[in-house]
Amino acid sequence: MTRTLTPKGEQTRRRIVSGAAAELRERGVDQVRLEDVMARTGTSKSQLFHYFPDGKEGLLLAVVQQEADQVLADQEPYLSNLTSWEVWDRWRDLIVDRYVAQGDQCPLRGLLGDTGRRAPAARAVLTDMMDRWQAAVAAGIRHMQASHEISGNVDAARAAGGLIAGIQGGVLLLGNTGRTEYLESALDLGIDGLKRAT
Repeated sequence: MTRTLTPKGEQTRRRIVSGAAAELRERGVDQVRLEDVMARTGTSKSQLFHYFPDGKEGLLLAVVQQEADQVLADQEPYLSNLTSWEVWDRWRDLIVDRYVAQGDQCPLRGLLGDTGRRAPAARAVLTDMMDRWQAAVAAGIRHMQASHEISGNVDAARAAGGLIAGIQGGVLLLGNTGRTEYLESALDLGIDGLKRAT
């Protein structure tokens, strides 16, 4: 959405997106109906289409963007400041706590499986999120290399990508089994590997 909204308009749009995300958590992508979003958010059909002229697909894309941004925001203040092993360990604990609290209520999971494949725009949002996440972790690795805590021979971008892939696999298994050890193992092995690369 490129047009500038008034503060009230922005608030209404955020309310609709948050309501749609809540519907996704409860019903899944295929079961979300615009009527349910309107009822949940107290908005009319004309209001919803004012903010989302493309209807359900436009609204789902907005949910993808909101949830993608939230994934990174929930990792602060540590993600953008991975400058000591203490901070890395706090980041690790924060990630585990975040996904345990979230459980299987993740709008991105359904959107990655469905909208992510059928809508290039949604895929682009998710790819951008992963790129930003990888860049932040790689920046932390490079900082640790500059302070001689990690070997300069480590490819920061590749190591960051591997760590994030492990996190995502652990999150998927957490959602499917309710068990945290997969996520914790992926984080611990990834971070321990960096600590040993001195």
